[in-house]
Amino acid sequence: MSFTLLLHIANEEPTLVEVEKLPAATDTLIIGTNPRRRDGKDLPNVAPNVITIIWPMSRMTFVEVMPSSEEEKVVSFVRE
Repeated sequence: MSFTLLLHIANEEPTLVEVEKLPAATDTLIIGTNPRRRDGKDLPNVAPNVITIIWPMSRMTFVEVMPSSEEEKVVSFVRE
């Protein structure tokens, strides 16, 4: 199962990437595929044909885990 992460990189726009597993506390790098901006457009500082990109964790301000399509379909019950 892959995860979509929103990476908040120091002094840059947030970047969306897919990863195979969530980064651990001991990881020094994040290796992501399909890098793009939050709106789905190409990153201005990365070549358009790049598939995989590696960032050092030292550049990350924080990382958000985006909900998957399965999680978005969860229906909660409302008491009437």
